[in-house]
Amino acid sequence: MMAEWLLDVLLVIALLVTAGSVLWSRDLFRAVVFFIAFGLLMALAWVRLHAPDVALAEAAIGAGLTGVLLLDAARHLSNGKSGGDDNKEEPS
Repeated sequence: MMAEWLLDVLLVIALLVTAGSVLWSRDLFRAVVFFIAFGLLMALAWVRLHAPDVALAEAAIGAGLTGVLLLDAARHLSNGKSGGDDNKEEPS
């Protein structure tokens, strides 16, 4: 009983730390990685709450699909720091 309570407390602390890291991270890539870690920890929290269907959806959509899309967006943003649009041609 005490071990389960301790696991729940550690899980809540880890969720709060990763959420804070996502919000206060200045590096976009690091924030996305923390977001993915937060999604995986939330999936674990749903398992602890005996909701495996929600946990599976959270892991697949929240951490997996959304994480990949955010990483791709961060890559496009870091490539576009020159200020131009990739589709525009340079005038001659």
